[in-house]
Amino acid sequence: MATAGIAYLSSILCGLFALALSLFLLPRMLGGARIDSLENPEDSAIAAFFEIEIPPVFGVMTALVLSFCLGIGLTLVKKGALQESFVQLRTIVVRIIEAIIIPLLPLYIFGMFLGLTMNGQIWTVIGTFLTVILLVFGMTVVVLLAQYAAAGWAMGRNPLKMLWTMLPAYMTALGTSSSAATIPVTTECTKRNGIPDAIADFVIPLCATIHLAGSTLKITTFAVAIMIVTGMPLNIGALVGFVFMLGVVMIAAPGVPGGAIMAAAGVLASFLGFGEAAVGLMIAAYIAIDSFGTATNVTGDGAIAALMTRFSKGRISGDMTAQHHPQVHGV
Repeated sequence: MATAGIAYLSSILCGLFALALSLFLLPRMLGGARIDSLENPEDSAIAAFFEIEIPPVFGVMTALVLSFCLGIGLTLVKKGALQESFVQLRTIVVRIIEAIIIPLLPLYIFGMFLGLTMNGQIWTVIGTFLTVILLVFGMTVVVLLAQYAAAGWAMGRNPLKMLWTMLPAYMTALGTSSSAATIPVTTECTKRNGIPDAIADFVIPLCATIHLAGSTLKITTFAVAIMIVTGMPLNIGALVGFVFMLGVVMIAAPGVPGGAIMAAAGVLASFLGFGEAAVGLMIAAYIAIDSFGTATNVTGDGAIAALMTRFSKGRISGDMTAQHHPQVHGV
C-alpha cells in the first residue's frame, strides 16, 4: 500500500506541475494558434467507406468505479475461480491492445493527419506539437531531478550519480516504449544504486504498471495544448479533477506501448469534453513521444525504490543488504 500511495502521489504531483506550467506558458508559446474545425473534421475530410457503431458496454465513470471496486474486492477474498477469470480477462484485453489496436494506430494517425492536411491545418498542428514536445521534454528533466533529489536524501547518496546509474533503464525504455519490457534492466540498475534486493524485486515490477508519472505529465500538457488551440474553455476546477482522476486511471493502464493514452481516452471525454477528433489528436500527439514518457516512468521507479528502502528499514523480512551487481554494458 505504501508503494502504491507513493506512486499515486508522484503521478499526481507531476500532473499538477504540468498543469500549472502549461497554463502559464502554453498560451504564450502557442502564439494564438487555432484549429477551428477540429471538432467537425467530417465536413471536409475523406468520407469513410463504411462505419460500424459499437456502443460502449458501460459508461466511462461506471466502468472506472466498477473496475476499482472489483479489483479491491478481489484482494479481500480467497483466490478462486472468480479471480482466475479476471486474470484471464486482463490477459485477453492486453493481447487485443498489443495485437490489434497498437499495430493499427499508425494507420489511424495517418488518417488523422491526412484529414488535417485537407483542412489546411496540418502546419498549425505540427507547430503546436513541436512546441509542446520541447516543453514536455524540459518538464521530464525537472521531474527526474526532483525525484532523485528525494532518492538521494533517502539513501544518503549523490542524487546525480544515482540518476546516472539509471541511464541504461532510461535508454532501454526509449527503445522499447514499454515499462514491462524494461523491468529487468530497471531492476538491475536500481540494485546498483544500493537498493536491497528484497525491495528492488518488489517495487520495480509493481511500479512498472502503477507509476506513470511521465505519462500523466505528457497527457496533461497535451490536453491543455489542444484545449487552447481548439478554443475550448480552460476550467481550472475541471482540469484539477482531471489530473486526480488521471492518476487513478494510470494505475490501471497496461504497461504496453500506448497503453496509458488508451486508458485515459475515456477520462478526456468525460472530464474535459473531448470529442472523437480531439481524442484522436491526443492519441497521435502521445504516440509521437511515447518513449520519452515511458523512460521517465521507469527511471522514476528507481527513486520510489529508494524511498521505500528508507521507510522500510526493519519492517521487511528477507535480504535487506545491497549486493554487488555487474555493470550493465548495453541496452
